Amino acid sequence: MAPQTTLLHGHALSYVDSGHGDTVLFVHGLLGSHSNWAHLIDRLDDRHRVVVPDLFGHGASAKPEGDYSLAAHAATLRDLLDRLGIDRVTLVGHSLGGGISLEFCYLFPSRVERLVLVGSGGLGREVNPALRAATLPGAEFVLPVLASEWVRGGVETVGRSLSRLGWRASNDMRAAWEGFASLSDADGRRAFLATTRAVVDPGGQRVSAGDYLPDLADLPVLVVWGTRDMVIPATHAARAQAALAGARVELFEGAGHFPHLDQPERFADLLTDFIATTATAGGSTHGDAGPTATAS
Repeated sequence: MAPQTTLLHGHALSYVDSGHGDTVLFVHGLLGSHSNWAHLIDRLDDRHRVVVPDLFGHGASAKPEGDYSLAAHAATLRDLLDRLGIDRVTLVGHSLGGGISLEFCYLFPSRVERLVLVGSGGLGREVNPALRAATLPGAEFVLPVLASEWVRGGVETVGRSLSRLGWRASNDMRAAWEGFASLSDADGRRAFLATTRAVVDPGGQRVSAGDYLPDLADLPVLVVWGTRDMVIPATHAARAQAALAGARVELFEGAGHFPHLDQPERFADLLTDFIATTATAGGSTHGDAGPTATAS
């Protein structure tokens, strides 16, 4: 389904809005876009209303100068829901989007029925060194070179040569490359650095939801992680479960930072089951999905 555009505070926000029923709001990660969730729209929109925005600074949305903090992104999601006349959602956040989703739960708890965290930020200090490097002084001068047309063209040439020899890029690599390509634009680079520096410093993730996780005790929570996540380690899933005794934790064996792309059918089935078998926050129970931790 083609994205739509709405103006929020004078800036264009691109989003997909498909289907009818209870709303599922998907929030992509750093350098991502609605396309990271596109395969799930057809799976869900026959039973749910599916809303998938491009965050400001990402995808087809505007990349204005300004606030790219978790709170600012969360407020933008709230404003989008208000614009669409949506009161409450099942919130699904990946990586940075997980951190934004946690912030949304803290700021607007009455708007959340369930929470799904996928390789989420905000649960520990550790993060890939490449993201830490983006926060160092001078990164704004290095990025234009790394993202220049001649560098990207060289990498793509090597990739094509390797593919003819049978090599296939992982979903992590493909998603990262698509995001990296967006940095050829100066506004995209500025938004990327502002977003990254809002949540990461040279030592790792600088924003933690640890103190607020106990506030989610009454919220149905599903945590999904790839065991081979090289961006945010899967050990953070255990931290979430320790803080949220009722959380359901699913480890995708062999998956990377994008388990919903590595094992899309399993992820879609898991999400559908979680929605169908859990109570909405403050609502009636449709089934009993007690705390579990599985890997397969």
